[in-house]
Amino acid sequence: MEREKQITYVQQAKQGDAHAFAGLYQEIYREMYRFALYTLKNSHDAEDAVSDAVADAWAQIGQLKKEDSFKSWIFAILANKCRRRMKQYVNAACELPGDLCAAGGDTEEEMDVRSAFSKLKDEERLILSLSIFGGYSSREIGEALKISGNTVRSRQKRALEKMEAYLAC
Repeated sequence: MEREKQITYVQQAKQGDAHAFAGLYQEIYREMYRFALYTLKNSHDAEDAVSDAVADAWAQIGQLKKEDSFKSWIFAILANKCRRRMKQYVNAACELPGDLCAAGGDTEEEMDVRSAFSKLKDEERLILSLSIFGGYSSREIGEALKISGNTVRSRQKRALEKMEAYLAC
């Protein structure tokens, strides 16, 4: 969605226009779901986390200060929902639906990567998900998780090294 259109939609949503909010949501739903699914490893929990995040975002849209920050703002809400769910999470991994997988990828390789990703600690998965799927900087992730950007980078590096070691086996 082009920037000007997004800003217009956010302004309209802030005035109570549900259709404008739906337009914003439609543009990022797949990214939100993919982020939640990779983070939580369970499709039902991912759907619930996205639904809860969207409901909260709609209820709090008036508090959004910068119209062009909508995506990062709603992903921060989603990240918090995922963090809460991970605390009570049941260890039930879920395969990604085929339409969310990388096109033309090697299925065995994708399964190996998913398996390595699922072996990471909850916080490591969250940091990698925020970085890779959410596109957040280490500073932004640090703010969301209440840790320093340097700590985020260290934990991200260690998580990637762990995945590399899992994949080398």
